[in-house]
Amino acid sequence: MLFYTLKRLGLAALVAFAVSALAFILLRLTGDVAIAIAGEGARAEDIAAVRQQYGLDRPIIVQYLEWLGRTASGDLGQSLYFKTPVVDLIREKISTTLILGVLSISFALILSIPLGVMAAIWQNSWIDRLCLGLAVVGQALPNFFFALCLVIIFSITLGWLPVSGTDTWWHFVMPTVALGYYVTPPFMRLVRAGMVEVLGSDYVRTARAKGLPTRTVVIKHALRNALVPVVALTAVQLGFLLGGSIVIETVFALDGLGYLAYQSISQKDFPVIQAVLMLLAVSYVALTLGADLLNAWLDPRIRVA
Repeated sequence: MLFYTLKRLGLAALVAFAVSALAFILLRLTGDVAIAIAGEGARAEDIAAVRQQYGLDRPIIVQYLEWLGRTASGDLGQSLYFKTPVVDLIREKISTTLILGVLSISFALILSIPLGVMAAIWQNSWIDRLCLGLAVVGQALPNFFFALCLVIIFSITLGWLPVSGTDTWWHFVMPTVALGYYVTPPFMRLVRAGMVEVLGSDYVRTARAKGLPTRTVVIKHALRNALVPVVALTAVQLGFLLGGSIVIETVFALDGLGYLAYQSISQKDFPVIQAVLMLLAVSYVALTLGADLLNAWLDPRIRVA
């Protein structure tokens, strides 16, 4: 287990390093940071002075290594648009994104696990087709369109839920449903496939032959083993939700990292964009690493392989 953990840690560090380097280079290709700092109407000599002052005239590899060194020490720079330290901005916004991500993944699991179990128990029936139909709709429906439909129905027409803000838990209901329903289909299909396989195994047939109740066979013997792959998918989807909440946070004006990234991109605030991308990438890698280690602990065959 120790060798497997060290190996996964090394791979995770390499992936995080590669993502940060790629993001740094691509951001520099989208525009001139010196112009963003000096302003669109700045003179050529002013832009040149800014480029020299901030070291933007040096090779991009040197700039990246300096940025990486400052980031490792906790210095993410100063926001060009908000005029405040980037660390303070992220510390202020990250709680909203984390709450939205955890609520969305919880909603997806609560919805998908029962649907997957029912689809497996009544395989090839109308219940199975209905559950698969709900999964197809969730995967095909763009989350921003679904979010706008929720706003029209529950805020504008019925007036039940607030449209935007983060003042109360009611403000998170529609964003949670919109974001969580989008990642429900993979969970439901995985649970269904796992349950179909497990329900046909020998030990489940033995449990049925002993006269155990159907509920005990399904929950205690079948579902328990079918949920092992869901652990890895949960970590991956949670990382996806943290990074993919930009659209939903923008639609509902939630003051989180996603909305901060949208504002920063609009204003060409390169230090904030770079920091948000780095944070989301590291979070995604860390969650995936945690899922791999947990699965290896649960299933020794993974470690041996």
